[in-house]
Formats: sequence, structure tokens, C-alpha cells
Amino acid sequence: MERIMDILFPVAPAGKFSMILGIPIILLSLALLVFTVLTMTQIGRGSVRVSSQEMKIKIPIYGRSVLLTSLILESARIVDLKVEKSLRPTLRTNGIGLPNYSSGWFKLKNGEKALAVLTDNHKVLYIPTLDGYSILISPMDPDALLDELKKQAHS
Repeated sequence: MERIMDILFPVAPAGKFSMILGIPIILLSLALLVFTVLTMTQIGRGSVRVSSQEMKIKIPIYGRSVLLTSLILESARIVDLKVEKSLRPTLRTNGIGLPNYSSGWFKLKNGEKALAVLTDNHKVLYIPTLDGYSILISPMDPDALLDELKKQAHS
């Protein structure tokens, strides 16, 4: 019977450059993990504040203030994205997309650019703007938000 021997050939150790390069990669990974955890804890804690001058969308990362004069309120309406398929976000260009949560910049099926904060696709306030994008947002009471925007814009 023939005897088979295993012979071990070790791989040459990596140089110091590999170790030095590994440290920033590990630090970047940790920073991304912290960023993700902080973002995830803020999901669902967004709000919209309306004043006589502006609408402030307070959400993690993508929040912004929009002047009421740049909102096209006569075209704003409450939509069900399951029915109005042309307003559905189809391409996330810079945002967060999770089941039952979308936040950030999207391209809509109709080609529009939109800032979206969606938690409920059945009750969405759609607001076009003069700034080249639309806003899609799921407030708890979209009717009340739209009424307040119109009231503040006309005062």
C-alpha cells in the first residue's frame, strides 16, 4: 500500500502596507455601522412643521425647508400610490428604501424627481414645486397638512 504524505507550504505573510490599509477600512466600516444604527433609530420620527413662510420637513439626512411660495398647492393632492402608479418611486437616486419606509430622493415612474418620505403608500400627500421636484410625504393626517399649507400660503 502506498503512503500519501501531506506537505504544508505556508503563504508568505502580508506586508505592513496591507495592515496599514486595513485600519481605515475597519474604521470606515465602524462609522457606517454607527451611521446606520443612528438612522434606523430615527425612522418613523419625522415631522412636518408649517409656518407662514415655509414647510420644514424634519427627517434624518434628507430634511429640508421649502418656501411656501415654491409649492404648487393648486396641484397638490392626496393620492394612493397603489392606484396612481405614475407617482410611484421607481429609482432611488439618493435615499433609504426599506419595507414600508422610503426616505430621500427618487425618480418617479412618470419621470419626475421627488423628495419622498413614505411610510404609508395609501395616504400620500403629493406636492409639486417650482424647484424642479415634487414632494411625496405620508403624514398621519394628509388632509390637515394640505389644508394648513393652503391656509398659510393665502394668509
